[in-house]
Amino acid sequence: MAPFRGRGGRTSRGGRGGRGEEAEEVKPVVKAYSQLLQSFHQDADPGERKAKRRKIEAEVPVVVDEEQEVQDALGEEEEEEDQDEEAVENGTEELHSATDPFEIHFANPDDNELSQKLKAIQGNDWKVEKSPIETYASKSTSIPSCAKHDMSQKKRIKNLSDLALKERLARNLKATGATFLSSELEQSIAVHVFDYQDVLLGDRTISNAAALRSMASAHAVNHILKGRDKLVKNNERLNHADDATELDVRDQGYVRPKVLILLETRQMAANYAEAIIEAFQPEQQENKKRFVDSFTAPLDDRETMPEDYRELFGGNNDNSFLTALKFTRKTLKFYSAFYNSDVILASPLGLRRIIENEDSKKRDHDFLSSIEVCIVDQADAMQMQDWTNVEVVFNHLNLELKETHGCDFSRVRNWYLDGNAKYLRQTILFSVYLTPEMNRLYNTSMLNIAGKAKITPTYPGDINDTSGLGIKQTFLRFDSPSPPSDPDARFKFFTTAILPSLLCLPKSADNAQGILIFIPSYFDFLRLRNFFATSTQTQDISFGAIHDYSDVSSQRRARSHFVSGRHSFLLYTQRAHHFFRLKLKGVKRVVLYGVPDNPVFYRELVEGFLGTSVNEGKVDPVEAGVRAVFSRWDGLRMERVVGSARVKGMLGGVGDTFDFV
Repeated sequence: MAPFRGRGGRTSRGGRGGRGEEAEEVKPVVKAYSQLLQSFHQDADPGERKAKRRKIEAEVPVVVDEEQEVQDALGEEEEEEDQDEEAVENGTEELHSATDPFEIHFANPDDNELSQKLKAIQGNDWKVEKSPIETYASKSTSIPSCAKHDMSQKKRIKNLSDLALKERLARNLKATGATFLSSELEQSIAVHVFDYQDVLLGDRTISNAAALRSMASAHAVNHILKGRDKLVKNNERLNHADDATELDVRDQGYVRPKVLILLETRQMAANYAEAIIEAFQPEQQENKKRFVDSFTAPLDDRETMPEDYRELFGGNNDNSFLTALKFTRKTLKFYSAFYNSDVILASPLGLRRIIENEDSKKRDHDFLSSIEVCIVDQADAMQMQDWTNVEVVFNHLNLELKETHGCDFSRVRNWYLDGNAKYLRQTILFSVYLTPEMNRLYNTSMLNIAGKAKITPTYPGDINDTSGLGIKQTFLRFDSPSPPSDPDARFKFFTTAILPSLLCLPKSADNAQGILIFIPSYFDFLRLRNFFATSTQTQDISFGAIHDYSDVSSQRRARSHFVSGRHSFLLYTQRAHHFFRLKLKGVKRVVLYGVPDNPVFYRELVEGFLGTSVNEGKVDPVEAGVRAVFSRWDGLRMERVVGSARVKGMLGGVGDTFDFV
């Protein structure tokens, strides 16, 4: 299934990565937004390319009447709601102890402590403690300065019995052999997750992804079940009270959805749904087949593609979706109407299309007003897509209602009514690596009164994996006074200090220069491409370009001209490599206009592209070379490539040229 992408939440196009030497035809592969229309009757944006589904042998395409589905879903929901109310009235779930994190954080927070913590957070007054996680990671934990408990007293969670889980959930997890507490990293994360603290993890890997998913899903189910128990008990109290008006029962938010799980692909949404099923173990699953048909596809088993690529793009990789799950005592319902649901599974792009819909009648974000647990997985892939989509979603969490949606305000918790829900919301974010945008989200949107933890790996540096090639790798630092001025400073440095030396390189025997210029930012790519096309400085050179919107014929033509020497330069964007993972031939020199976000890309550019040319005898290691341009604002990217031990000296030390062989 082809990777799917779009920019700004308005256009979406897709293409499959290279299979072996050649890229396959770029095909859009998204299914119809029927599940999104279930709740919102959302039409595609004007100009949107019609989505097509890849044909799979023996598969029968699902044909749906979207209008009828909306009507059917609403009708079924009304009937089911009566049944659900009966189930609630007959519920006999036990109350939880006063030491339960759910009770302390959400149900019965101490008013005085809450007031003090809110004041500290609004004044950006945090108490920070740093600690190592073995030798491969570090953890920075922050709590409001007025908090009474000591962070150092928190111990790792080693067993399920150490968690305040619903008895039913604990039994299910034990029976299925849940393994999300097997490593020290997982045990360290669990402390914060199940204590309702925010978590920013920059060490998600292929090997720990399933455990993190299982942990987050178990926590989400635990939260839903405990909230339901509270509702059940209070309903019983009100039903048996002589005068219900004398009881002040505060046990709800404005609307029902309490958990938001943000993901980049439908396949990952299906994986989370399976993890939720494993934890909840419902006796019945309504609309499950329809969900499977719409959210899954055969996994990508091409061994020629990297493992991280297959993990991200395998299966149904459509990145515009929106659906919801509803829990009752014995049933899990897929495709429930949003305002009668407990969990929302969505992509940032799918949500943005509703939040910013041009039709005011179809625009909505009230269903995000009462989110208490927000789980974000595949954050690095969201960054490659468009981080603005994520920011739009977070800017619309826990806002005041635009419509009442049948809300019983007499049962809404006071901290909702006071406009403080965003300070009690828990945010859990998993990413392969951290970026400045993620750190900004951590600082500005993760404002939990319970505190927050950021976990960062210690990097040996991917440059170590390429040092055995005998290829000189030079990093050149340029002066950049501020992040906003960095693009201009980078462009000036490249065109005045780097490009002239490249233009003076002698031609090789085969007349193929083979200079690959890797450009992380699409906007920098546009600027550089225009310069190459119009500047007198480059009027005597030929160049090609491959970016993420290049069609297959353009890709093949650019690659062919580059290998033959007809084009001396090839401009290649980070997003193109992310979505296609091409194996480029004829590379003799690599120039990094900026260091890639993903350190794996650096290894593939140097060891894969350049190393292959050296091994095939197309270029001598002495003639081959890597030049990487960076500024002091590239610290996170540089750390992943050169290593945690080296990066500080390179960003601010003496000298501005650093050579590795």
